[in-house]
Amino acid sequence: MFDLGVSLDPPRLRGWTSVLADSAIADGAAAQVDEIRALEELVCAAQARQLRLAGVLDASSRDGRGVAEQVALARRESPHRGRQHLSLARIAHELPHVMTAFRRGLVTEWRVSTIARETACLSLEDRLTVDRAIAGDPEAFAGYSDRVVVAEVRKLAARLDPAAVAERRRRAESERRVTARPAPDTMLYLTALLPVAEGVAAYAALTAEAGRARAAGDPRTRGQVMADALVARVTGAQVDAGGRPVVPVSIDLVMTDLALLGGAHDGAAISGHGPVPADLARELVLRGVDAGSRTWLRRLYTSPETGELVAMDSRQRLFPRALATFLRLRDQWCRTPWCNAPIRHADHIVGVAEGGNTSAEFGQGLCECCNYAKQADGWRHRPRPGPDGHGVDITTPTGHRYRSTAPPLVGLRHPAFRQVAEGRWLLIA
Repeated sequence: MFDLGVSLDPPRLRGWTSVLADSAIADGAAAQVDEIRALEELVCAAQARQLRLAGVLDASSRDGRGVAEQVALARRESPHRGRQHLSLARIAHELPHVMTAFRRGLVTEWRVSTIARETACLSLEDRLTVDRAIAGDPEAFAGYSDRVVVAEVRKLAARLDPAAVAERRRRAESERRVTARPAPDTMLYLTALLPVAEGVAAYAALTAEAGRARAAGDPRTRGQVMADALVARVTGAQVDAGGRPVVPVSIDLVMTDLALLGGAHDGAAISGHGPVPADLARELVLRGVDAGSRTWLRRLYTSPETGELVAMDSRQRLFPRALATFLRLRDQWCRTPWCNAPIRHADHIVGVAEGGNTSAEFGQGLCECCNYAKQADGWRHRPRPGPDGHGVDITTPTGHRYRSTAPPLVGLRHPAFRQVAEGRWLLIA
């Protein structure tokens, strides 16, 4: 039995982690399934405690600035996820039955977050009513599927306050947007969040186009026809004999001269996406040339030891366009650990007023939110050049330290690969 009066200090918790890592696996399928369930309950209970700790940390902060980013760093997640965790912690007291089930390990953090989101438009009284109706019986609540829970919460919310639900729908329509994120095998997810009528209409139009093409004997699959039609209609590009859109290259593509001209298999990278194989990079360049688009080449140089781009300096207080582009190409994504958001700001690691200068060494690429969080009291960023490339030491208001290192263009940090990092790089725009 555990002594509930003993504090769950980090060394003790890390001791449990070691036990989990080093303990033998039980014999027998039944025992193994039982342990899987017990560990799942432990994970949920641990996440519930993380939520409670985030709430206490937030309450002890003077103005709340930077707390979400501290939570994100501690959980090794993006600042966006940190803000979601903190938002949930702030309203946890408004869902007492749901949180009781969460603390007991009966439901997942995803389910709790979903219920909080679906009841956000309700008054405290109505939210408590939904909480009691959905999770008043913890065991039954744990047995529902997520789909059932969401459906019941939505029905209850619409019944309790239809005006609030309607206003929420109108607000959601104002947040329509299109986003992109990398997918496996050098693909990309292009996602559109649309009002239901427009979304259904767009999907129906693509489905009809696929039906017509297939009926005419098009050998492409239905999904391929829909994807090609989407790109052709959005970009206005012409299509080739096979129905694929011919889109000129209008991206920042970084690759070695050997990969472009000598057929080498050195890695390449697309700014805002990440690494791509050399054969695909050459194909993109040729596709742009065939389409008649103008191609610009700019030679870049990398360190043979680290693979990072060589520094550039400026006497201006604001980063000039070329130097800002340099930072974006070098850092690739927001430099905050685990953020991975697109770079929006060329930031001085140390402010000019504090002795910093406008150079690659004292510059970093950050997303907008991380740059603003960095300005909160108690945050400290310092450049730290080293053998592994451009580094930044980050200290949070609680004294915790994190290291951010600029990723090499093709991941060549291991000594066995450094000999191939000596090639000249070309930026193809």
